Amino acid sequence: MPEPEAGPGQVVIDVDRAGVCGTDVELFTGQMNYLHTGRSSYPLRPGHEWAGTVTAAGPGTDPAWVGRRVTGDTMIGCGNCPRCLAGRHHVCARLSELGISDGIPGALAERLAYPAAYLKALPATMDAGVGALVEPGGNALRSLEAAALNSGERLLVLGTATIGLLVAMFARARGIETHLLGHRERSLELARSLGFGNAWTRETLPDGAWDAVVDASNAPHLPALAVDLVEPGRRVVYVGLAGSPSTVDTRSIALKDVTAVGILGASAGLSGTITAYADGSVDPRGVIAATVGLDEIIDVLAGQRPAGAGAGPKILVDPRK
Repeated sequence: MPEPEAGPGQVVIDVDRAGVCGTDVELFTGQMNYLHTGRSSYPLRPGHEWAGTVTAAGPGTDPAWVGRRVTGDTMIGCGNCPRCLAGRHHVCARLSELGISDGIPGALAERLAYPAAYLKALPATMDAGVGALVEPGGNALRSLEAAALNSGERLLVLGTATIGLLVAMFARARGIETHLLGHRERSLELARSLGFGNAWTRETLPDGAWDAVVDASNAPHLPALAVDLVEPGRRVVYVGLAGSPSTVDTRSIALKDVTAVGILGASAGLSGTITAYADGSVDPRGVIAATVGLDEIIDVLAGQRPAGAGAGPKILVDPRK
């Protein structure tokens, strides 16, 4: 790849860490739906979870960014349409998704050219790995806030991968009684090791009133289960995506007066996530399994766990390792 240059309104970033997401894996294997709709095409450089340091600023960009540690939004809108002007750039009709859709090469590289308008400053003391977890954390925080819970109420999170665990961490920080539902004993053991004693399989899940259910899984049968389990008049939040269509009976939603909320992207949750990580109320480091170099990325994208990896679901990349 040619060395990136900072065009008008852009910066160049030395990438310190990048996370590997399930979306990156689907882009690599060809399973990603965008490849079949034309929204994404090869060649494509993935990577949308990242942290780094600004090393150059292009024309029209504030030079004060140079030297700052940053992360940034995955969702890059046009900036001029009614959706963008109303603060909904993440659903812009001309949306570009960093490292996912055609337009902006992603962060699985030593350096990244990126629009300065979408940067988020990180504290100079924040660990690079933690900085790379801001993007998934933003999705998790948005999911929790969409659940509309108060301290002491009961939340059930479906899924014990990165997003599910982060949702649970944000919920715990707000005094919410948090339970997780998984199906692999290894992932349940990880959840328990992170302090979530209420980690269950479907067979062991206790009865009770679930004031909200967040589906952070990729299982096509769980969206319907979420509606079945949630208390009438409360909320179900969908942040996970199954590889095949899922079916939810809208009669169940209507007759239980349930509010169903979909979450696309971390945009509105990025700043809150940085604050929570910085003040220590949420510590995401337990989800990190290993940090590899770019020369190992092919095996990771193909689904192989690095030798010596811990129990966490997240693999990070150090481009200079």
